Amino acid sequence: MLIARGLVRLRERAGLTQGQLADAAGCGKATVGRYEEWQDRARVKWATVRALADACGATPDERDALVQLARSQGAGWWVGNAAVPEWMDPILSFEEAGEYEHVYASSLVPGLLQTRTYALAIHRAQLVRAPAAEIEQQVELRMQRQRVLEREAPPLHLWAILDEAVLRREVGGASVMAEQIDHLLAASERPNVTIQVLPFASGAHAVGAGQPFMIIGRDDERRPLSAMSVTYLEMHNRGLYLDDASDVAQYKTIFDYLRAQAADPARTAELLRTTRREYRP
Repeated sequence: MLIARGLVRLRERAGLTQGQLADAAGCGKATVGRYEEWQDRARVKWATVRALADACGATPDERDALVQLARSQGAGWWVGNAAVPEWMDPILSFEEAGEYEHVYASSLVPGLLQTRTYALAIHRAQLVRAPAAEIEQQVELRMQRQRVLEREAPPLHLWAILDEAVLRREVGGASVMAEQIDHLLAASERPNVTIQVLPFASGAHAVGAGQPFMIIGRDDERRPLSAMSVTYLEMHNRGLYLDDASDVAQYKTIFDYLRAQAADPARTAELLRTTRREYRP
């Protein structure tokens, strides 16, 4: 997405059509189109990215930023992992590159905050006919994904708004829920994790009956081509990624209203402790 967005921005700034850029860069128009469509699963070549950027008159910093992105495509731990479904590959890439993730969860604890036993109960329910080995692979994948909260460069900042239904849906039984809520309380003490609960008593809210969503982003005023912002909507066995500026802005506004309406972190901790007592084994 970042490569595609950057190339489109450079081409439009240069006032070139895709055909003109193809002629200037010495490649086919189809190649230009493919590189500007980030949904294409094909791995882009850094040399082609460099040629396209140069043909658009990019500055050395702009060109190098895009080339570095192209070079780092295959560096993720998930690349080549058979347990990672194709539709999930982008979200892992976005989390690896992002600085923050804002999540609204309507019925289940977000993946980055799940305990192993909670994740196991979810996957057993969702993959009802899958062998135990496949389920364990998916759980392990979820645990590996959580490492972005512990990385050094710097860790991803997670801001999660949990509808009260998340705490009331008894996933895996009382003991699993008790452990999960303890984990949420511990996670909320971390400097890069903010958790808010949206109580039932809050009434109607900006999402209405809509689905959960997440916004992953990175701001870089010095290098705009390195900035990113994308909204992810999860569906059964696939995901929808929205990177149009107006779509992302709309979800950012929704998230702002949700966190204004949700209990603040201190009150959220009280709600979590109260609910935890209800799940006492």
